[in-house]
Amino acid sequence: MPDSDAAETPDDETDLSVADRARTVLSENGTGMAQDLLFALAWVGLASLLYDFAFPTAPRWVLYMFMLAGIPAYFGFFISLEVAKERSAR
Repeated sequence: MPDSDAAETPDDETDLSVADRARTVLSENGTGMAQDLLFALAWVGLASLLYDFAFPTAPRWVLYMFMLAGIPAYFGFFISLEVAKERSAR
């Protein structure tokens, strides 16, 4: 979960080109963006497999509920990951 402060640019960076700003954003948030993408791909894959193979006769809205459940799963996973990192640092 990226910090909201990372999206703000200092005043001296306002004259940078779009490519330079994109490089800056990727260098600051690249790991978090990659983690978010990996989680999303894994969740969509898991939800699709469950819908297609575990519940093949279920209505289409069940797939949408599986996808929607990814939102609390995302936050729960990354919050618990931060808690685990804090506990291991002690």
